[in-house]
Amino acid sequence: MTHIDFVLVWEESQPRKQKEEHGKASTTTSHRKWREVFLSRLRDAGLLQELRESSQANRKLCYMLLSAPWNVLCYYAEELNMRVPLQVVTAPDYNWSEQILKKLSIPNLLAQDVPNPPPDYYTCQFRASKLERFLGGENKENFFKTTQRHQLLYEILARTPYGEVKRGEVGIDRLLSEKVFTAAYPLHEGPFQAPEGARMSPQSLGLRQILFQYWARWSGWYHYQPLDHVREYFGEKIALYFAWLGFYTGWLLPAALVGTLVFLFGFWLLSTDVPAREVCQSDIIMCPLCNICSYWNLSSICITYQVGLLFDHGGTVFFSVFMSLWSVSFLEFWKRRCSALTHRWGCSNFQEVEERPRPEFTAMAPMTTRNPVTGAEEPHFPEKQRLRRTLTGCMVIIMMVAMVLMFLISIILYRTILSVLIYKSKHNFFMASASRIASLSGSVLNLLVILMLSRIYTSLAQILTRWEMHRTQSKYEDMFILKVFVFQFVNFYSSPVYIAFFKGRFIGYPGNYYSLFGIRNEDCGAGGCLIELAQELLVIMVGKQIINNIQEFVCPKVKTWWQARRMRSTDEEEGVALSPWETDYRLLMCDGLFSEYLEMVLQFGFITIFVAACPLAPLFALLNNWLEIRLDAQKFVCEFRRPVVERAQSIGVWLQILEIISHLAVLSNAFVIGFTSSFVPRLYYSFTADSSLTGFINFTMASSPGNGSHQPICRYRGYRDTKGHFLPEYFHLLAIRLAFVIVFEHVVFFTGRLIDLMVPDVPEEVELKMKREYYLAKEALAENQTLGKTLIPGEEVNSSGLRFRRSRTPESLDSGDAEGPDRS
Repeated sequence: MTHIDFVLVWEESQPRKQKEEHGKASTTTSHRKWREVFLSRLRDAGLLQELRESSQANRKLCYMLLSAPWNVLCYYAEELNMRVPLQVVTAPDYNWSEQILKKLSIPNLLAQDVPNPPPDYYTCQFRASKLERFLGGENKENFFKTTQRHQLLYEILARTPYGEVKRGEVGIDRLLSEKVFTAAYPLHEGPFQAPEGARMSPQSLGLRQILFQYWARWSGWYHYQPLDHVREYFGEKIALYFAWLGFYTGWLLPAALVGTLVFLFGFWLLSTDVPAREVCQSDIIMCPLCNICSYWNLSSICITYQVGLLFDHGGTVFFSVFMSLWSVSFLEFWKRRCSALTHRWGCSNFQEVEERPRPEFTAMAPMTTRNPVTGAEEPHFPEKQRLRRTLTGCMVIIMMVAMVLMFLISIILYRTILSVLIYKSKHNFFMASASRIASLSGSVLNLLVILMLSRIYTSLAQILTRWEMHRTQSKYEDMFILKVFVFQFVNFYSSPVYIAFFKGRFIGYPGNYYSLFGIRNEDCGAGGCLIELAQELLVIMVGKQIINNIQEFVCPKVKTWWQARRMRSTDEEEGVALSPWETDYRLLMCDGLFSEYLEMVLQFGFITIFVAACPLAPLFALLNNWLEIRLDAQKFVCEFRRPVVERAQSIGVWLQILEIISHLAVLSNAFVIGFTSSFVPRLYYSFTADSSLTGFINFTMASSPGNGSHQPICRYRGYRDTKGHFLPEYFHLLAIRLAFVIVFEHVVFFTGRLIDLMVPDVPEEVELKMKREYYLAKEALAENQTLGKTLIPGEEVNSSGLRFRRSRTPESLDSGDAEGPDRS
């Protein structure tokens, strides 16, 4: 067998073990029957088969090696409209940073010379009758790429029946779900590490070894990703994920730089800010922050107030506008990059063929109907019944969201009760830090609750989406993604939203405090709500990233080690080297890209929706993504079985979710700056009272109503008189805040719309390549085509590629008329 295109694996119990499992005999018999029928029909389809076995202590592993001959490959390649090369494209592919560095004549330290780069081709649909017109048509053995052979074999495996078609007994996916086969996978191309002690030139490395050496190793963290190699080995869908992740990480560089400069600008304000000096030198007596708390001096929060200036100053307004426009520009330029990559990889005109029903759908559908496209009988589920199930699923989502809000209220009560308990302890050190201890421990507890609810709901969403009985895999994935994202959005962002927009808003005033369940409503800490929001974001975002990275680094290695130990064969104990199919069977099954995309999309929300409160968020995201790229690369190259290649035109529904987040970010940042930060009050005071902000702290403080001589008059944040009524300044500020929000979002949305109009989704050079490819495909498939005639007669081409027309004299016109049509 020259090519091993696919491997099917099943396990059989040893005779001694079969007696112990006599109760499962009927299941084993039906599985054996299905397996024999399936393999027989694969032989009828023309596939070559070779059985290999490996013995273990209590079971026997059977490996069926599959290969497709040339005529089978041609038949299915034509049916699937597989694209094959026509002509090599000589134009190089540069990304945006390479172009900028080249124009500035700056050495590009990010570039690396990766050996054996896959060439770029103009392609067209395969036709066996036109084989001589395609590149490499004379070499049938290697005409189809390895990944194309995998696609064709998987197509055969997916459509081959093993029982009654009306009952959905079709395809390898159903057999895997029924445990008839334990695995089905294409082989990796050799080991990922080069042989020890061997001196090999880079050009002699295999593709998997090149990916490990130049992509998955930690030493390559600062280099460009070899995306063409990734696509050549894993296919377009996985390559597009890494292309998007690398593009996103590259765009985080300017965001992280500007955010760090804005954060450092706050240090300069520490020594020049007049309100900060007033706080540190103040003797103002502040009202208690809880019912049993004591009075406190405003100067006691000097350090906390100064730390808050690192996050709350005029520079954050600029950074919020910058990040809002950054998110719009990032998405627009990604569309351009995506269109260039998909054309380069032959997917620009890719349309999903008529999808087969999902295995679970075919197994559980209560009736059948005739497919109007193929004319075949297929399982059917009534749309009205699916709609009712979808609505029921929405009710479950609402219940889970209500559960998230209940946990949020519980954490709010936890912070309040913990503060009271700390004050009751009478310990001076803890009493001075009661608010900070309660806030920080509440943030950590909230992170643990978020991670716990995420695991529970993801499993629940899978059950709900399966129960809704969606026919195709793409529809199933879209509905599953939407369910999980809606819940995760509320789960991760509910606490920051509460701190940013609700905490400290409904507390009342001394003598008339509002309460929840008999407990006084939570007020912002001594340093204000914005610093608490920054703390919450850092704990949730950075904490989640650390936990995820540890899981991605440790869990696959532990699982791989345990699987290799569990599958240790007798041949291995005797020192016999493992075959490639045995080695790959011990690797982990690839679970897809859902969790990877979800992690990055939630991170995108953190660095855009609440970036006004934490300018350092893009920096932490950048550091995480440098790790994320290498961790994901190592998983795919070293620890996962090779996935079946999937074609794709884009990152799918995730792009629409990112666009929604970018629009929400504009509104969120406008409200955070307008209502949570001190930017608007400072601006109002500087124009109406004192431009140096002298007396600003006193301006923001109200005096408590007098309650007798035994209780001193204290101050609290607010714009009220001594009777608790709002002052005119409160309404002036409210109007200015609302006006700021409206102006902010209109300016940003208008500028973003201009960027959208100015940046076309498809670059001009890509459009030209698409037209050129269409022309070549038409020439190649035409019956009366004449290849090679691309110049207009009478043209001369200079070295730069420009063409000059020959001057036409009356004599040449006369001679031309003699050969041309009669114009008389």
